[in-house]
Order: sequence, then structure tokens, then C-alpha cells
Amino acid sequence: MKADDIITRLESLASPADAAGMMRYGINPGGVLLGVSMPRLRAMAKETGKDHELALLLWDCGIHEARILASLVDDHREVLPEQMEEWVVAFNSWDVCDQVCSNLFQKTPYALQKALAWSKREETFVKRAGFVLMARIAVADRKAPDELFEEFYPLIMSESGDDRPMVRKAVNWAIRQIGKRNLYLNGKAIELSQRIRISGTKAGRWIAADALRELTGSAVQDRLLKRAINHKP
Repeated sequence: MKADDIITRLESLASPADAAGMMRYGINPGGVLLGVSMPRLRAMAKETGKDHELALLLWDCGIHEARILASLVDDHREVLPEQMEEWVVAFNSWDVCDQVCSNLFQKTPYALQKALAWSKREETFVKRAGFVLMARIAVADRKAPDELFEEFYPLIMSESGDDRPMVRKAVNWAIRQIGKRNLYLNGKAIELSQRIRISGTKAGRWIAADALRELTGSAVQDRLLKRAINHKP
């Protein structure tokens, strides 16, 4: 399927009412927002199949939904660090950031490297992307060693004072996902959250309170304990 045909189809699915609803949820890319839902985009990606060159063309058109679709149809095996850098600096909405990181970037061999690098950057959505990658690695890479996630803790601590909503929510997401992997990392994430809480920043207090609420809750604790018992040698 050609990029022009897909773009025409996306435009035919445009819904001003749904676009307005998206904007109420903070999706305001400042460009073309059609109001096409994620289920429709996922269905289109399934029809299209993986196509790296098509993904590049869809990204370059600049339409909000086309960029999310690009992350769904791209082949992570063909993604290079240069492409990741080009795309990340173009992020202008939290959903594009999160979708691209979750659907594509996290699956590349460069995910860890980019998580560590981007979380230190100052651009709002680049920094967010770094922490989103941390969260996604914690969810998706079940074989990753605990030591890998402990590498993230100093960065989480140092950036926990950033009060920009798009950043602090991603920092919080990273802590919570790491702390739900196993009992050991749960304990470490709780300790980290407690240190963040006493750091004195407004953002840190919010991040810590929300993380501690989930990580110390019975639902998470019971699940991790059951998992630990079931995996005893």
C-alpha cells in the first residue's frame, strides 16, 4: 500500500469531534490532528504489515495519526540510532512520544542506550521519551537483570525535581513499572521513592506519593509475593 493511499484513507476517517476530545486530554500537536482512534490505526497497521520505507514516508507527512501509524508499521530491525534521533526531536505530543517508544523504539537494540541518554536531555518530550523507554523496558524485557534497572535509579533521582507534567508523569511511570518486576526491585523502588519524597521538591513529592501508593499496596505486594513463591527453585 502506498503512503499517499494511506494518508487519503486517514483523511477520510477524520472526525473533528474526536479531535476536539483528544485535545481535551492534552493531545495538541500544533499540526494536523484528524481524530482517528487507536483501534483504527492498529487495524490499518495490521492490514499494511511491516514496511520500513513506508513508515519513513508516513512520518515525514507530519500528520499526527500518520506518525503513530508509522511507529506501528516500521520494522524495528531496520531502525538505526540516527532515525531515533530524528524522530525524538520531532515529538510534540505525549501520545506520539509514548506510542513510538512503546511500539518501536523499545524493541530496538538501542533502547537502553537511548533511555540513559535522553533522560538527561532538557527538551520536554526527549526527556519524557527516556523515562518512557525505562518503563517499557521494565514491562517488556522479562529477562533483563535487576542490575540494569538499578542503573536507572540515579537518573530517576536527579530528574525527579522536574515539575513539567510530561516529565514528572514519565518519571513516576518508570519507578512504578520497575518496582512491579519483583520483590527485590520493589523494595529498591520504594526506598528510592522515599528518598525522592524527602528531597523537598513539589514534583518529587507528587512522584513519590503516587509511586508509593501503588508499590506498597496489597495488589502489587500480593502479586509479587505469589510470583516469588511460584519461582522458588
